[in-house]
Amino acid sequence: MKRIGILTSGGDTPGMNACIRTAVRNALDTNAEILGIRRGYAGLIQGDMLTLDRISIANIIHRGGTILKTSRCPKFATTEGRAKAIKILEEAGIDGLDLLGGDGTFRGGTLLANE
Repeated sequence: MKRIGILTSGGDTPGMNACIRTAVRNALDTNAEILGIRRGYAGLIQGDMLTLDRISIANIIHRGGTILKTSRCPKFATTEGRAKAIKILEEAGIDGLDLLGGDGTFRGGTLLANE
């Protein structure tokens, strides 16, 4: 994978920033680019992304919550919402997606992968 997206969805929890930091460091170690998707699936549908690098993840491990923000997105529960998300992923050239969250995040990711 050369370009990876990462998002946090649902309620924020301690440890999300640590996961973001680890994902970014691992991606950079393999010469992959990683894009942070702000506000979970809502940000994905809107194409709200930023490139993450070592500077953007410095000093986040001790902070609670998520630097990417999070939200719940009823629009993503629709076929049309997921189609828009797929289009955004394709346009951004993202060939992998890291999802941080709980059961709803997992269900959304499963639907997205199947479509």
